[in-house]
Amino acid sequence: MANTNLSKAKNAKQDEFYTQYADIEKEVTAYLEFNPDTFRDKVVLLPCDDPEWSNFTRFFALHFEDLGLRKLISTSYAPDSKMLKQPLQLTMFETTSPQFDPGKAQTKGKIFILDRDVDGNGRIDIDDLQWHYLEGDGDFRSKEVKAFRDEADIIVTNPPFSLFREFFAWVMESEKKFLIIGNMNAITYKEVFPCIKDNLAWYGCSISSGDREFGVPDSYPLDAAGWRMDDKGKKYIRVKGVRWFTNIDHGRRHQPLPLMTIADNLKFSKHKELKGKVKYIHYENYDAIEVPYSDAIPSDYDGCMGVPISFLDKYCPEQFEIIGQTQGESGKELGLAPFPRELKKLNPSLRDGQLYYIDNGKPEKPYARILIRKKQ
Repeated sequence: MANTNLSKAKNAKQDEFYTQYADIEKEVTAYLEFNPDTFRDKVVLLPCDDPEWSNFTRFFALHFEDLGLRKLISTSYAPDSKMLKQPLQLTMFETTSPQFDPGKAQTKGKIFILDRDVDGNGRIDIDDLQWHYLEGDGDFRSKEVKAFRDEADIIVTNPPFSLFREFFAWVMESEKKFLIIGNMNAITYKEVFPCIKDNLAWYGCSISSGDREFGVPDSYPLDAAGWRMDDKGKKYIRVKGVRWFTNIDHGRRHQPLPLMTIADNLKFSKHKELKGKVKYIHYENYDAIEVPYSDAIPSDYDGCMGVPISFLDKYCPEQFEIIGQTQGESGKELGLAPFPRELKKLNPSLRDGQLYYIDNGKPEKPYARILIRKKQ
């Protein structure tokens, strides 16, 4: 189910969700545990991050030497205030700086660079960040920011939700390492799923369930469930279905998923959809069985299986092969046959190109499914 907060943000182009420092720290630490040199001697680009608001720049600047970075580049986007319902929120950091230019503040992006000990204290840290205005507005699609992308080794950010498809394609085009945040349903996008299928991208380490809290600007309307305001008046919302997307290797993706036999799953399953059943349901228009939960994947079935997209939280490429997915045009590409007219009468919500099975004499369409097969 689509997340309400993200859907509203997409429709209103209110994409300024500020990732919490603890979430960034937990995710990055997991890669260091797998490979301590993950970021060593690397140029890291944060292409959607105003350091005055974003924790990404703060984290990487504070840990510049611990991570062994060679250079940190952070760019921000500053659209013309006429395009916004509210004027841009300028901070004292910018307005009291010698570089501050009222004429550029609303129309020019900013770039922050950290690569040397400016203040002479013997360390390269957050106090050594140097900034100036960009020539353009800082849009990641501009030639200016693209040049920074091509200079970088690793791209890390929380891209605008409404532009996730385009941003993901922009990152993949660069053939650079990346670590970005998005909604888990993005794996069904035509720009994303082929990369998941071919093991060119995968979910990150630290988020596999639940929701996450993001900071939002003062102007953000708090008209949905799951929001709060701290004692300083800063606003936060909770967002469901968030995942890290990456192509940086980590240990969790190589841990095989424990499996039980079909008989044991049907006998001991904690899920009422399976417990006490005689067998797993077979799809009518594809040679595969329906597996409604990732922890119910059987160990003694070698054919194709349809599993929830949350399976990717536990996906081990040495254990499973991803065959396809059933959303959008992908179902037609799999060769899913059109529905017989008599079945559409029984369930008017059915659409051609969708996976379905018969349950108690009625055709049913499962939620988004990924088709997988165990490797021998």
